[in-house]
Amino acid sequence: MDTVEPFRFDGRVAVVTGAGRGLGREYATLLARRGAKVVVNDVGTGIDGRGSSASPARTVAEEIDATGGEAVADVHDVSTPAGARALVAAAVQRWGRLDVVVNNAGISILRPLTELTDDECRRVLDTHVGGTLNVLRAAWPHMVASGYGRVVNTCSDALFGDTGLSVYAAGKGAVLGLTKSLAAEGAGHGIKVNAVVPVAGTRMSLEAVRDDERMTGLLTSLFPARHVASVVAFLAHESVPCTGELLHAAGRRVGRIFLGAADGVLFAEDPTPEAIREHFPGVGDADSFRTPETVSASMAFSLGRLGVGGAAALDLELSTPPAPA
Repeated sequence: MDTVEPFRFDGRVAVVTGAGRGLGREYATLLARRGAKVVVNDVGTGIDGRGSSASPARTVAEEIDATGGEAVADVHDVSTPAGARALVAAAVQRWGRLDVVVNNAGISILRPLTELTDDECRRVLDTHVGGTLNVLRAAWPHMVASGYGRVVNTCSDALFGDTGLSVYAAGKGAVLGLTKSLAAEGAGHGIKVNAVVPVAGTRMSLEAVRDDERMTGLLTSLFPARHVASVVAFLAHESVPCTGELLHAAGRRVGRIFLGAADGVLFAEDPTPEAIREHFPGVGDADSFRTPETVSASMAFSLGRLGVGGAAALDLELSTPPAPA
């Protein structure tokens, strides 16, 4: 029987944010064991984004070096554009290239919307949205110049909604949109952009369920962070077959999460609010749905339903995007 060729990252340089603990540590150490040179980035904040410490990043980098890998610690704050640029520069100056970016840095402040302060909202969004965007803006030119790149962003089950997740979910929703858009933007440059939706027993998730003994036990026993790391390594590898996808990494179960658009109802006349209410079951019927890969594909379907010829070949210019619905 043929043996499966192992995934290797020899010669590749990876940046992993939030790599000082938990999931990020698992990502960094696995990539390093598989041959990657890794920049271990972590500001060393608390779960809520307060404070800082260089110790987590340095500890992981030293651990990688001690086991025969190559790593460097970095403590720049990616929630600022300057910090993200400095992080990317550290990778390029040290090893002359940047092939893989894993955007994992995040904080957690989970409370009802009206109980969040302005500063707490800003910290959550600056870290999740700002951190991801800042790192990609800094890394993108290097990947375009080399004609190659692999990006793994981090989304969350919070996208499905629940009480107390409003601002956290808003940040992850923005990361989802960024992932889908940059997948299209990177396609012509050899850059693939995907996202992982992790479920793991980390200090962040365990803090969220600290009063639930049963859930704490389940997270600890069934959802080790190392399982998520395998999914991230798959998405970060040169052979990854997809772009613009979200993979749910929940213990030993891995599955695709996708945005779907129901076919909906084509009204014979101008739809009124009353007509929409009457036909709402058909509007929401998900038995028949699509997963458009681009805005153009989504628009082409609508035009086709409305009888516009040649809709399948529609190619919208980025300079004139359709107005938001």
